[in-house]
Amino acid sequence: MELQGKKIAVLKGGPGSERAVSFATGAGVAKALRSLGAIVAEVDVENTDIVLPDDIDVAFIAIHGTFGEDGQLQQILEDRGICYTGEGVEASRLAFDKIPSKQRFTQHGVATPQWEVIRANRQPNLPLPYVIKAPRQGSTVGVYIVKAESEVAPALAEAATYDDELLIEQFIPGRELTIGVLGDFALPVLEIIPKSGFYDFNDKYPFLNTQGGGGAEHVCPAAIPGDLTSKIQDLALLATRSLGLVVYSRVDVMLSQRNEPFVLEVNTIPGMTEASLLPEAAAAAGITYPQLCARIIDLSLAARPQ
Repeated sequence: MELQGKKIAVLKGGPGSERAVSFATGAGVAKALRSLGAIVAEVDVENTDIVLPDDIDVAFIAIHGTFGEDGQLQQILEDRGICYTGEGVEASRLAFDKIPSKQRFTQHGVATPQWEVIRANRQPNLPLPYVIKAPRQGSTVGVYIVKAESEVAPALAEAATYDDELLIEQFIPGRELTIGVLGDFALPVLEIIPKSGFYDFNDKYPFLNTQGGGGAEHVCPAAIPGDLTSKIQDLALLATRSLGLVVYSRVDVMLSQRNEPFVLEVNTIPGMTEASLLPEAAAAAGITYPQLCARIIDLSLAARPQ
């Protein structure tokens, strides 16, 4: 789409736990789209009662996590006949929920850590160490790495505040990688080296951490041999296809100490802030931030032609 003069609503905020991050993403996207000549309206989405400008050409979804990434907002926009960016309703819903995502990975031969599902008041069966995950949160919200028996009860209690069904996943020590995917193209592999040892919310968004600390070193392209890099990129593409994703995403992977890659999850509306991973990987592939935003729009419209 030629963006000069096009009316684009950037939807940001949202009612979920990633509201502040979404504002940063929305501001960056709006600035990039304006640089391409688009007429941009920034819309703060606080609930399902969304007021949009008249005659917009497309809604750019910049809301992460609950409501923005789980199919709810997509359904509202479809019901109104409004074009939007990212995956459709069903694919968004599937990818956002870590449990059916894991089921799809298993069905399609996507290498992923061993896992089980438990009720929040039950004990895991997997041996320590493992990761406890609230299945319908984003940005590592509700994620707890448990290495000792004394850590199990408090981690379960914390995770249970988010959901009464929990995903328990084998802990894979190794290197943290992420791979951006644009359509059928896997971006360069990016390695994350967190200062705290675990790439949590504060590491992802240090500008939101008023207590200081946080942050991580990013290496892109990652220092990984070419044949292994290709294997990791192919695995990322297989993971997206197993979930029926066709627009854009970011695949989180752990590379074990034996150089075996394992897919953890796929994010369908990854961060687009100045500290985010997808724009950094795109830049390593020669794609500028405005070009990335424009390509997301093009891929989205191709996926759901009007």
